[in-house]
Amino acid sequence: MKIRKWLDMLLSILTVVSFAGVIIVVTIQIMSRYLPYNAIWTEELTRYLFIYAICFGAPLALIRGEYINVDMILAKMSHNFRRFYEIGIYVVLMVLFAVMIQTGYDFTLVGTQTSATMPFTMSVIHAAILIMSVLLAFYSIVKIVKLIRNEVNFKSDIDGGEM
Repeated sequence: MKIRKWLDMLLSILTVVSFAGVIIVVTIQIMSRYLPYNAIWTEELTRYLFIYAICFGAPLALIRGEYINVDMILAKMSHNFRRFYEIGIYVVLMVLFAVMIQTGYDFTLVGTQTSATMPFTMSVIHAAILIMSVLLAFYSIVKIVKLIRNEVNFKSDIDGGEM
């Protein structure tokens, strides 16, 4: 669990840094309209930072239970039924993430061309799908283990899940 707490903190920091980068780059883009400096790279970098912000934030949303769900239906389920229901959901998600891992790996390998305005290959950007899929699969496994051990309190979902 120490590794997971460290990973949670790292992902939180990387998400904040990515979003802060978006804000800074967009500010530079706006300022370049009124200054004699032409920042043609800002649109592309903003897109890439946003992709990585999603890549780092999505696993945190999964583990904290912040994905969308229909609370009215879930609230009417008994604890045991909901526990098995959630296990089933995460098993289906694991299948999806396995497909995404394979596809993300293949997509990363084909990204040999260089970015239009940035000095790196597109495989760096394409790797976001692979990274996000691996992290989502890891956090799904963590959720399944917690559900099997009956360590999940569904009452905390009302407050936004676990931290």
